[in-house]
Amino acid sequence: MFTKSLRTAVLALAASAAVATPAFAQSADWQRQVARVIASKQTYPRTAQMRGEEGTVKVKIFVAASGAIERTELVAPSGSSTLDREALALPSRVGSVPPPPGGPAALTVPITWKLM
Repeated sequence: MFTKSLRTAVLALAASAAVATPAFAQSADWQRQVARVIASKQTYPRTAQMRGEEGTVKVKIFVAASGAIERTELVAPSGSSTLDREALALPSRVGSVPPPPGGPAALTVPITWKLM
């Protein structure tokens, strides 16, 4: 009886692990989708270009279950106040992204500006 219960518990754990794996893969896929949507709206602020400012900003984006971007927070500044402001405004200009697979979510996205 004990081995039957143990076997049932092991099978239940294996089944839950199999279900959890695609959810994690979907979450990573969703994060890439969000990063692509945001990158598609990225522009280089003219004043930053003229000053030769470059950098990477990390922004935390809070996304509602519907995919609407609720707010943003600066996680790591670039060293340029112009690029930092642009990075905080950028997700709001996007408006919405694909809905997160597991309900409301937050993710940190790096946004880079580099002059060529």
